[in-house]
Amino acid sequence: MTLTSAPKTGHATFLYSELASDLDRLQADIAFLGIPYGDAYSFAEIVNDQTNMPAAMRRATDRITRSIERYDFDLGGPLYDGRPIRTVDCGDIIGDFRDLGAHYRKAEAAIRKIRAAGALPIVLGGDHGVPIPVLRGLDGEGPITLIQIDQHLDWRQEVNGVTEGYSSPIRRASEMAHVGEIFQIGLRATGSARTEEVEAAKAYGAHLVSAYEVHEKGMESVLARIPDGGRYYLTVDLDGMDPAIAPGVAGPCPGGVTFPQARSLIHGLVKKGRVVGMDVVEITPRSDVNQITCITAGRLIVNMIGATVRAGYFDK
Repeated sequence: MTLTSAPKTGHATFLYSELASDLDRLQADIAFLGIPYGDAYSFAEIVNDQTNMPAAMRRATDRITRSIERYDFDLGGPLYDGRPIRTVDCGDIIGDFRDLGAHYRKAEAAIRKIRAAGALPIVLGGDHGVPIPVLRGLDGEGPITLIQIDQHLDWRQEVNGVTEGYSSPIRRASEMAHVGEIFQIGLRATGSARTEEVEAAKAYGAHLVSAYEVHEKGMESVLARIPDGGRYYLTVDLDGMDPAIAPGVAGPCPGGVTFPQARSLIHGLVKKGRVVGMDVVEITPRSDVNQITCITAGRLIVNMIGATVRAGYFDK
């Protein structure tokens, strides 16, 4: 069964990686995967602007990093630190208008193949429904501590009868046996959450960390609450970041997480334990400004890669 298709425009791959279309014979340390589609709440959202995000991220490659051999001051050296790291781009999960749930099944299958190959999956969304099939595909990696950067809570049971859309990923994650503690960082203003969703999150034991707590106490205080020695999955909704550095989102709001704060979180997680996956989601390329949002998301990925490489994740 074919699960992905190769990018058709712009950079053929993300961050100059190899194109890998055969996931059954995948050989990689790091694998990028585009998942353009979530589970839509309305007909108009089936192909929303977020579906253009993987292509936009690839187009921004040469602004995210000029080339992989150059010195990167975020990392203290070149991206791969002179090590023989193999990074591939698996292309984008194919959508099927005749079967609107097929892309989630394909996404989960693709993640399972990436993990079976021993590669670290880094996912380019799509809207925030995307982590649902990704986390399902990581059920052999538990217990997973889920770390979220987001403006919104994402604990809705359903919207318009849809239970796996972009307002529900953390609720769905909380129901997975292999997901343990949940840290939700950058919360502010209003979204889909009502009081009942906040109460449900607190009843689960989710750690709700407002953006203002991060600004006042620092990201190090948040890292101190996250258990050492864990297995972590990081999901980054770009509206969790401040709109000065992430303007191209559907719901921009002032007061978000800054880039240095998010970078500290990434490097801190890699030092604390083992990151088993990461996604970036919810960019609306048509409203982006000078590719700033894609560059911000890409630089977060660069910091994750650089940190994991230097932590010896891929040492043979």
